[in-house]
Amino acid sequence: MSIIHVRKVPEDLYNDLKDLAKEKNRSLSAQVITILSNAIKIEKQRKEQSRLLLEIHNRRFTPPDHAPNSTELLREDRQR
Repeated sequence: MSIIHVRKVPEDLYNDLKDLAKEKNRSLSAQVITILSNAIKIEKQRKEQSRLLLEIHNRRFTPPDHAPNSTELLREDRQR
């Protein structure tokens, strides 16, 4: 297992982490690992959502080459 050392952690952040770890009955290290793990999951989800939204956007606003013109379809329908 790898080790990460973090320097210059602001005192208030350190205290918040310590308090949160105590509330969750975890060690400070376990709490930091949990927070980092959750942050990575959220970033991966955001990345996937952005990719899917872009894919949807491209599909929605790029008509296929063989698609008929909607104006022409409306004119044909009105002439019936």
